[in-house]
Amino acid sequence: MDQSKELATAPVGKLLFKLALPAIVAQIINVLYNIVDRIYIGHLPEIGADALTGVGVTMPVILCISAFAALVSMGAAPRASIMMGRNDYDQAEKILGNSTVMLVIISIILTLVISFFGYDILMVFGASENTITYAWEYMRIYALGTIFVQFALGLNAFITAQGYSTISMLTVLIGAIINIILDPIFMFVFDMGVSGAAWATITSQAISAIWVVYFLVSKRSTLRIKRKNLNLDPSISISSLSLGMGPFVMQFTESVIITCFNTSLLKYGGDIAVGSMTILSSIMQFAMLPLSGMTQGSQPIVSFNYGAKNYDRVKRTFRYLLISCLVYSVTLWALCMLFPQMFARMFTPSVELQEYTKWTMRVYMAGLFIFGAQIACQQTFIALGNAKMSLFLALLRKVILLIPLIYILPMILPNQTFAVFLAEPIADIIAVCTTCTLFYQTYKKIGVEN
Repeated sequence: MDQSKELATAPVGKLLFKLALPAIVAQIINVLYNIVDRIYIGHLPEIGADALTGVGVTMPVILCISAFAALVSMGAAPRASIMMGRNDYDQAEKILGNSTVMLVIISIILTLVISFFGYDILMVFGASENTITYAWEYMRIYALGTIFVQFALGLNAFITAQGYSTISMLTVLIGAIINIILDPIFMFVFDMGVSGAAWATITSQAISAIWVVYFLVSKRSTLRIKRKNLNLDPSISISSLSLGMGPFVMQFTESVIITCFNTSLLKYGGDIAVGSMTILSSIMQFAMLPLSGMTQGSQPIVSFNYGAKNYDRVKRTFRYLLISCLVYSVTLWALCMLFPQMFARMFTPSVELQEYTKWTMRVYMAGLFIFGAQIACQQTFIALGNAKMSLFLALLRKVILLIPLIYILPMILPNQTFAVFLAEPIADIIAVCTTCTLFYQTYKKIGVEN
């Protein structure tokens, strides 16, 4: 149990850096799964721009698949860490086994739904007659690898929750390297085009999934998947799903929001506006995942010590996390404001789309500089086991604020395309102010009521 001892006694600053750095690297690498696909797709001869927009439309579906992995793992993994802090390792392993079964069931359901209804879903999500061919070509293949995505993302959270962040990073690194190697081979050497990108992605996810399962059944893992725990216990399932509902809503509504953006932008700005949104959402994904990596690094420290009632370590960990997240979000915001064309060129050789994205990025990313505080506070609510507050904050930014603003602002402002993009920073700023206020009240009470 050396890893558990380290969570309880190692200096907080060094421990957070040790756990967060591999998690951040893993999250940055994870972005490459989709971004590398889009970079290659955007450079396909003759069809690149339409193919890029088409694959961009698949993002909401891909985010939905990831959201269901978060529903299970992002609630269950912190609870497993809390049980480890209480020295109840048997219960922690029951949570792991229960989650494994839930991920299998969810994978089967999602694969069937996408296989039968995916074409119609993509049309609802903003595909046009020009782009649906590429969107469905990518999605019908990607759906076959749903079980691999669920395991690679869902079970990997339990590796991080034990403090093995380097192993967790390797899970992502292995998949990303394979994906980067296979993409040009399948797409250009074998002339498979968009379908080649999809096959490269699910192959790399399959290998990542095998790596995760192998580690969690091995003696190297503190918590192991055991046959006796592979059953559904309603008490475990409900408590895990309730805490995972916040991360699920964050990711699931991200797909809904992209759909809202795509349909509104298609109406007011046409395919070029949707193409720009594909680039912006990819960059925002890059912005979010390193922040998520920081919170993943802090989660086992916060959850373990909260379970062990080491409240001073909980507070010190949060302070380090908040500063780190803010430094990152401010830095990325500055780069987006100063060099938007640099990011646009990564995704498309089209000068027209590059120029269009220069102004949309400055509007869409305007509130990014304070978003680090949002992520730090919201994810710490999850690490503390506060399911209700985490769920409310997830709903606040996206469902209560952003979705209505996407439709209301174009009715008020004369430049309707500009108004759609403006909805993002307005929602971000209001949500951050609310989240920080609520978390401050909770922060003052940590340890007092116990």
